Amino acid sequence: MIAIPYLTALTTYFSYGLLFAFGQIRDFFRKFSDGWWSPNNLQGYAPICLGLEDFYIRRLYLRIQDCFGRPISSAPDAWFDVVERFSNDNNKTLKRTEKINRCLNLGSYNYLGFAAADEYCTPRVIESLKKYSSSTCSTRVDGGTTVLHNELEECVARFVGKPAAIVFGMGYVTNSAILPVLVGKGSLIISDSLNHNSIVNGARGSGATVRVFQHNTPSHLEEVLREQIAGGQPRTHRPWKKIVVIVEGIYSMEGELCKLPEIIAICKKYKAYTYLDEAHSIGAVGKTGRGVCELLGVDTADVDIMMGTFTKSFGSCGGYIAGSKELIQYLKYTCPAHLYATSISLPAAEQIISAIRVILGEDGSSRGAQKLARIRENSNFFRSELQKMGFEVLGDNDSPVMPIMLYNPAKIPAFSRECLKQNVAVVTVAFPATPLLLARARICISASHTREDLNKALEVISRVGDLVGIKYFPAEPNKLHQEERMKLE
Repeated sequence: MIAIPYLTALTTYFSYGLLFAFGQIRDFFRKFSDGWWSPNNLQGYAPICLGLEDFYIRRLYLRIQDCFGRPISSAPDAWFDVVERFSNDNNKTLKRTEKINRCLNLGSYNYLGFAAADEYCTPRVIESLKKYSSSTCSTRVDGGTTVLHNELEECVARFVGKPAAIVFGMGYVTNSAILPVLVGKGSLIISDSLNHNSIVNGARGSGATVRVFQHNTPSHLEEVLREQIAGGQPRTHRPWKKIVVIVEGIYSMEGELCKLPEIIAICKKYKAYTYLDEAHSIGAVGKTGRGVCELLGVDTADVDIMMGTFTKSFGSCGGYIAGSKELIQYLKYTCPAHLYATSISLPAAEQIISAIRVILGEDGSSRGAQKLARIRENSNFFRSELQKMGFEVLGDNDSPVMPIMLYNPAKIPAFSRECLKQNVAVVTVAFPATPLLLARARICISASHTREDLNKALEVISRVGDLVGIKYFPAEPNKLHQEERMKLE
């Protein structure tokens, strides 16, 4: 749990209350100016956008929407081109200009640097495009399975250490479509409280009973398991048909590593299945990039269902499920994302295969090992320096995701805009993606960042942090600060 400073929590609540009050006043005068008696143009239909969500978008989100959805015009490498935009109507609409700003990229999931042109991957991707085209224009069970798809599934299974795997064209769908196939009525899902929205929607759509345990707290997981096993199904109290515990390898909004060894021990004790989402950890952590199982010394045989995506470390798109041959065969017969969705693009599949070969050193070089060493060094260096400066940074060592807490709603656009002015592009995240009080800037580090890039980013973030007022702890003297003082002298 995040210990929010009392004064910070108070001012954050006050800020949101003030924004809500002024928004309601503006809505009242808008209705008054339009005329209470004037007929609406809905012609008998109910408003399609109504309620708190619509109010939040109009009165809060639109005011700062220039901080989100910024268009880029280059590959998402360590540096990329951000298209400048402007608004003539208080941010209700944004228009692009022809001006391009070259910015340091601290927002993309390009953990190993494969999202840009690569000497090994790119020529093979181009060749696959020429040979297979950009799409199969078919589902996997019709004309959408090629030799490249079969090769990809074999490659993924071998890489993650499972007997078999199945791949899909979208990472989000991998969770939301798989869970309703694996569990249903009479089954129990026990989910970490901070699991990704794709898991939440998949669990809701399954028809299974869903219970939540405190984030990354094995002791509370055991309490929930004991209570649910003792009570059984609602009303009938019959034993559960199956119990699935769902966790993530690295939590994307917290940057924390899952306490996987303890969770697996509890699941074994109570005969519950373990479902591990490695979207942000596969390829990014572990000595050979095989994720949290390798990093934490867990045998992959102890994880029943392994899920991951190709959109982060592999510079591609899509997702996978890896498990026993019986499980994967069952999913191929029943999963709607396999039966009805167009198969993953062939160039995207070739990109994944090539990236895995580089990671494993099968390209004949040591670039994969160097990338893995660099992402680990970059992540630990950047997190350490941010903490020394006095920022409240979430997450664990080795994680390339590091949220910087902002809290106050006014600091969300201020931090984002000031960083952009100094050619550093960051991602800010707020409600509803996070709880109302816990707005943050999420920094994502890449192996393609040089130490010079990281030092520049730290200098800019330090200056903006002082300006915005988000250094919640006393700063420690460090080399970077000494260099800044020498420049000033």
